[in-house]
Amino acid sequence: MADDPKFVKPAEAAEVPTNGPEPWISLVLLAGMALLPLWDIVSRLVGTLRIPGSSAVVQHLTLMIAFAGGALAARAGKLLTLSTTSFLPGWFRAYASPLAAAAGTAVCGVLAVSSTALVQADRVGGEILTMGIPIWTIELVLPLGYAAIAACIAWLASPSWRGRAVAASGLLVPILLAYVPALQTDMVRNAGIVVLLVATVSGLPLFACLGGLALILFWGAGVPLASVPAETYRLAANPMLPAIPLFTLAGHVLSAGGACRRLVRVFGALVGWMPGGLAIVTTVVFAFFASFTGASGVTILSLGGLLYPVLRKSKYPEGFAVGLMTATGSIGLLFPPSLPVILYGVRSLTIINGVPYVAPIDELFIAGLIPGLFLVGLVSLWGVRQARRAGVEAQAFDAREAWAAMREAVWELVIPVAILIGYFGGFTTLVEIAAITLVWAVIAECWIYGDLDWRKDLLHVTADGAALVGGVLLILGAALGFTNFLVDARAPEWLAGFVKLHVTSKIVFLLLLNVFMLIVGSIIEIYSAILVVVPLLAPMGAAFGIHPVHLGIIFLANLELGYLMPPVGLNLLLSSYRFNRPMAQVAKDTFPFLLIMTAGVLLITYVPWMSLGLLHLLRGTP
Repeated sequence: MADDPKFVKPAEAAEVPTNGPEPWISLVLLAGMALLPLWDIVSRLVGTLRIPGSSAVVQHLTLMIAFAGGALAARAGKLLTLSTTSFLPGWFRAYASPLAAAAGTAVCGVLAVSSTALVQADRVGGEILTMGIPIWTIELVLPLGYAAIAACIAWLASPSWRGRAVAASGLLVPILLAYVPALQTDMVRNAGIVVLLVATVSGLPLFACLGGLALILFWGAGVPLASVPAETYRLAANPMLPAIPLFTLAGHVLSAGGACRRLVRVFGALVGWMPGGLAIVTTVVFAFFASFTGASGVTILSLGGLLYPVLRKSKYPEGFAVGLMTATGSIGLLFPPSLPVILYGVRSLTIINGVPYVAPIDELFIAGLIPGLFLVGLVSLWGVRQARRAGVEAQAFDAREAWAAMREAVWELVIPVAILIGYFGGFTTLVEIAAITLVWAVIAECWIYGDLDWRKDLLHVTADGAALVGGVLLILGAALGFTNFLVDARAPEWLAGFVKLHVTSKIVFLLLLNVFMLIVGSIIEIYSAILVVVPLLAPMGAAFGIHPVHLGIIFLANLELGYLMPPVGLNLLLSSYRFNRPMAQVAKDTFPFLLIMTAGVLLITYVPWMSLGLLHLLRGTP
């Protein structure tokens, strides 16, 4: 299938290069992001000297890892794009790729130039971060990073120098904007928007689409273009954001090590004696890893090869095995420390009764426990039914094997326990527990188990995790600029009022929301959907009196379903690649799970107690 010209290898399967400076820069940055919070914990416990402004330093390191990882993702061709590119005709792709790349280099070029204005302004201002470090020296990562990404986009656009020249022609745009003011007309603005949208369908990275739209809209309104990179710099102002790269890298370390094999053994020993026990094991293990990797596709790619032959050997039908792993590839989306949940909390600002409100991340995690377990239970029950129909025999329970498996995997089993106790118990911040998780995972996989060679493997794992993080954070920075324009134009309030005027029933609104989010989730990857849609959706939910935390669970659960929606659901693409099956066949295998999980998501949507009951119980509220 890999030789089929119609088959497009998904970006998640691409190899991240480890040559060049970016992997080493990412490794150093992530090490600093992990060690500084650990030092804060130690100094708080024993009263030693604290590093002044360490939290601000970690937040600014997040900004730097965004561009180091973004450059890595650009070099590997892993910048996140719409799934629709896989359906473009082969003859069209040869032309579409350089043209989309030209749009990408144009956007990056304008962002690089406008970033220099931001750097110069803050250099004159002389603001200091901490310990005498000027803010403007950190901001230099913006123009340098955008320039590096533009170069990578142009180079990868085509194997021919002609195609690369077409891609690089986009760098003429910032020159034209600077020296031809007569271009600032409505016609040029509208034409630019059309070009960007066509380029996005043709493979333009999503961060360039959002950043380009923000640039065009601000330019058309006569606002300085430095406003867009200024919003990207705001990444460094969010104290929760460093948890995203730390948890992401921890998940990559666990996946690259032997954690998959050990946890399969543990859960197999504990529940393998039940009818359909192996299907339950698959669901639970996939949920565990999806919670760490943020449903990025790592679970299907890394666990698929391990569990597929085991399921087939146990006489599970081939279609059921593929459908099960496709459906469970994102089933842990609501469990701690899920990155989409953290990102939703970061982007969920809305106004309730005139008061700004952000859905607390800890409340989102608590609210997601029952819905998440409910979805896991539904899929597990279907697995039990199918196992009985196929005549799959359950293995006898062996207490010695269960104990031995748990002893072997004890260093990995304590990780979720540590997260629950440390963060939800109020002993650590989210960033601190993320740093502990990362360091713990590295020590376990490199030195306790020895599955990874820290001198050879850790750089590759770091590069892979940094590329994913960079792709996500670049989108976040661009989305901040785009949504800032929408907020200035009062678009969320207008949209909320429009919906409230034409949709009078809360039930109808929730039903429309379900349909809308399924469509969004099947076309746009989850991080982009959160960053773009949440600021527009939150005011509408508030207008209909939907609890912001419940709205968040509805939103994320529906996006989880979007991974399974034909024709372009991400999990379908990944399973098609991983199991070497036509995507139409994978969609057919997954369809029963899609129906089951749709029923579950509808219950989660219309029964608020599933999301809010545990939260009210723990908070002591009615």
